[in-house]
Amino acid sequence: MIARGGPRPAPGTLNHLYFDAMAGYDRPNAMNVRVGPGEWKAISHRDTERRVRHLSLGLAELGFSPGDRIALISENRPEWALTDWACLTGRLADVPIYPSLPAEQVVHPINDSGAVAVFVSGETHGTKIAAIRAECPGLRHVITFGEELCTGADLTLAQVEARGAAVDSPERAARWKAEALAVQPGDLATLIYTSGTTGLPKGVMLSHDNIYSNVKASMAVLPLNVGEEVALSFLPLCHIFERMGDYLYWAMGAAIHYVDSFDTVPIALQEARPTFAMSVPRLYEKMYARAFENALASGAFKKRIFFWARAVADRWADATLAGHTPAGPLGWQYALAQKLVFSKIKARTGGRMRFFVSGGAPLSPEINKFFFAAGLTILEGYGLTETSPVIGVNSPSAFRIGTIGRPIAGVEVQIASDGEILTRGPHVMQGYWNRPDATAEAIDADGWFHTGDIGVLEDGYLRITDRKKDIIVTAGGKNIAPQPIENGFKTNKYVSQAVMIGDKRKFPIVLVVPEFAALERWAALHNVLWSERAQLLQMPTIQKKMEKEIAEECEKMKLASFETPKKVGLLEHDFTVDRGEMTPTLKVKRRVIDKNYSALIEKLYEGGE
Repeated sequence: MIARGGPRPAPGTLNHLYFDAMAGYDRPNAMNVRVGPGEWKAISHRDTERRVRHLSLGLAELGFSPGDRIALISENRPEWALTDWACLTGRLADVPIYPSLPAEQVVHPINDSGAVAVFVSGETHGTKIAAIRAECPGLRHVITFGEELCTGADLTLAQVEARGAAVDSPERAARWKAEALAVQPGDLATLIYTSGTTGLPKGVMLSHDNIYSNVKASMAVLPLNVGEEVALSFLPLCHIFERMGDYLYWAMGAAIHYVDSFDTVPIALQEARPTFAMSVPRLYEKMYARAFENALASGAFKKRIFFWARAVADRWADATLAGHTPAGPLGWQYALAQKLVFSKIKARTGGRMRFFVSGGAPLSPEINKFFFAAGLTILEGYGLTETSPVIGVNSPSAFRIGTIGRPIAGVEVQIASDGEILTRGPHVMQGYWNRPDATAEAIDADGWFHTGDIGVLEDGYLRITDRKKDIIVTAGGKNIAPQPIENGFKTNKYVSQAVMIGDKRKFPIVLVVPEFAALERWAALHNVLWSERAQLLQMPTIQKKMEKEIAEECEKMKLASFETPKKVGLLEHDFTVDRGEMTPTLKVKRRVIDKNYSALIEKLYEGGE
């Protein structure tokens, strides 16, 4: 069985998308950056067009030629997007690199791609480049976004723009635009290096049409209002999920608000008051935990109101998702629940949010249903860097919690005999840079890309069950899909993060990072005394409490005996990118977790069940 989206969009290029937007919109706040509490600096469409042209011409004046690769290391900010557009219109391929990567991990993508220059956002990344400059002999220039030269840099962005401005003229501008529009749909737009959960990262070659087709198909699914949207951009732009989203925002004439840190997103939501945003599940998990924590921290009366409202909203969601329009007692009870409880949750997102899009990892169905019931729709989608990225996404008119929706236009999906999801269409990458062997392994002779994910098709909706490489096979030969179970644990108010362990073991266990605000409050109420979190986690009372919470979640999920973790290990710190336990897109690296916590894991397995 093959599931197909609608007819594929006509081939096109990102440069056409850019110039069409320039001709169609004239907003004074096309791009916005937070410069202080409640203060945002706006950049208009006209200023954007001028700066992109000058920057693109400046790169040409520096001697860069069509086809050259330019690396980019920066947090989210307008300069990232300006540089990206300058490279695209200058027929250069940019190589975005995660700003969170340490210096030694930056060397490979720069050298492997043959990058001839690198843009850095400031001193931190300039120092990083200076430390590895001798290992990257192909670099000719290091350009900083800052006003002053930082360590390792020889030019500022303003200086490159000034070079372009010096040669700009109506004739030169017209020639630049004509050359930019001469780019072909199959031309290379970008090289994006995979996160590398195993081995060295591979450079994913995405063409103009790979991404353009994805933007056009996504625009047809998502209910965006042309020229009216206010978007929040905070995921790394070096990842294709947010980057494709930004192209989509641009094509729709949205006012894009850039946030350079995940930690400031709650503040930015209230200040920018967006109508649309994209995120990985971690944001929704934190919002969910905060809602419950606020309820538990309230007095007994407010706590009862919260859980009454949740129960009402849950019944309303069940009826609505079944295709009914709740009325009568349920209708007015839901309206009251909205006024008393859920309006406050929506206010924390700015009060104008029409929908979120979730991607990058599976979202717990319980969390998705909670926000749907609260009046905040999260449209879960699915894709990979190699698929530009969207394969499928829910829409308001085709919405099924627990799935990632139907394939978008031009996309085909089928399930292989071993359960692996295969996809084919204009969204599939050209291949891995300088890796024909890896390309042939990923894309078969019929053009099907093998995603490495396991899933099923249900009435055309795609449900992801796990990563093929993450499947746990116990010593007894039982297969366990850990992601859905871990997501179930994370809905518990006492659980922040959870990772299942058990491959080639007699039974599974789970490592848990507690939601410390909730756990410490429980400990205080039960007269448990502690001075440090490490001490708290060693207490038998706390161990039993967390084991009880995990056991209750297992019962809710109706896990088979072989799927049920037999022991619970408690961890003091969240998994982090810095310690190598998560990829920059916040996917858990199970092998690293297994290694970093090997002593605790072995202790848990001592003596059997």
